[in-house]
Amino acid sequence: MGNKSLITERVDAIFAEWDQPTSPGCALAVIQEGAIIYERGYGMADLERNVPITPESLFDIGSTGKQFTVAIIAILADQGYLSLGDSLRKYLPSMPVYADAITIQHLIHHTSGLRDYITLMELAGLPDENLYPEDALLNLILRQQELNFEPGEQYLYSNSGYFLLGSIAQCVTGTHLTDLIQEHIFTPLGMRCSTFNKDYRPIVPKRALSYEVSGNGFTNKISLCGGSGDGPIFSNVENLFLWDQNFYHNQLNQAQPDLLEVLHTQGRLNNGETIAYAGGLNIEEYRGFKAVSHGGSWAGYRSELLRFPQQRFSVICLCNLASMMPEDLARRVADIHFEVEFEGKPLPSYEKENVTAIKTLPVTARQARQYTGVYTSPELATEYVFSAQDDQLLLQRNQFAPKETLQAIAPHTFKGKDIELNFTGQTLTVSADRVKNIRFKKL
Repeated sequence: MGNKSLITERVDAIFAEWDQPTSPGCALAVIQEGAIIYERGYGMADLERNVPITPESLFDIGSTGKQFTVAIIAILADQGYLSLGDSLRKYLPSMPVYADAITIQHLIHHTSGLRDYITLMELAGLPDENLYPEDALLNLILRQQELNFEPGEQYLYSNSGYFLLGSIAQCVTGTHLTDLIQEHIFTPLGMRCSTFNKDYRPIVPKRALSYEVSGNGFTNKISLCGGSGDGPIFSNVENLFLWDQNFYHNQLNQAQPDLLEVLHTQGRLNNGETIAYAGGLNIEEYRGFKAVSHGGSWAGYRSELLRFPQQRFSVICLCNLASMMPEDLARRVADIHFEVEFEGKPLPSYEKENVTAIKTLPVTARQARQYTGVYTSPELATEYVFSAQDDQLLLQRNQFAPKETLQAIAPHTFKGKDIELNFTGQTLTVSADRVKNIRFKKL
């Protein structure tokens, strides 16, 4: 590592475009050998009230909180409440029969095949700006009659799995997951400022508000929907420092080593392939260093906790603007601190999503009309209405949604916004992101 003052200037330069009194931004903490060697806030926590971001500002850390859920599951396993090899239906017998083959381990590693409930909400026209009881979200998961794939066959990130881990924790203890995290993690580690984002309405001191870019400025990005085990945690960089240090000298569950072992055990597919995802953590190599990390995204909040365990070095980056990319920002901070060590080691070349333009097919007015009508899905408890306007097929996902124009990409197959639809007789099959093959029937 080089000159401390120069490093600080270069780190600040990374965040300069957001370090303005008119912009949201982020809080940063750089940790080396058990101490915070640099922390700072960039930009504003509250644009309306002119409140700047500081290291004490609280952010919804989104899916970065999944590691706390796994820690609770590991503690409960050590205390004999459950086993990681147990079937999901042992604790949630109301799940469909396919859940017999899903284990707690599958849920942890995103290899369960469960459809992602957040994608299901989007397909069902349930905006996250609304407040939903946990039972309503659970019922959405319970209504799914199929999996994306057989358990253990693939890795596909699913918030449903972590939501159900929270349900299992409550089932075996009679205590809600948030209270278990408070009791077993926050209180023992002294994370006194950390709390839970289960409802946006309560007053949370020092909370950074959530924003997205709109035109030449910003608008509030608010979500009232709070999940369970998939990450409804508010924290700040100083509290997350305490959590980060527990990975080196575990103080939880009477210092039982099983806790850290479960968190760091990578998943394995049925074919024997080891995946990067462990217990709410990704374990990969970055420029020759072992890197342990997880990011989060909810409403306008973005987060990243990046750790290089062999160097005892971590970067925590918490943002309140939807367009910010803390994963990239945290790695750029690490690049500066390890410039000498990284010399000659190229940046990883991540595979880019195929952006090749999809070939569309012409549709006649007659062809468009043959797909019109109302289709219903019991799994989503919603109806899709298709109409034709000249040679265009239009989709309205619910009575409040605008109509969207669909493009034909294959015979009987259309593409809309983040959605693919296939018509077969009186049946419609819909796939999107982390959900495959939802079936609709024509009324």
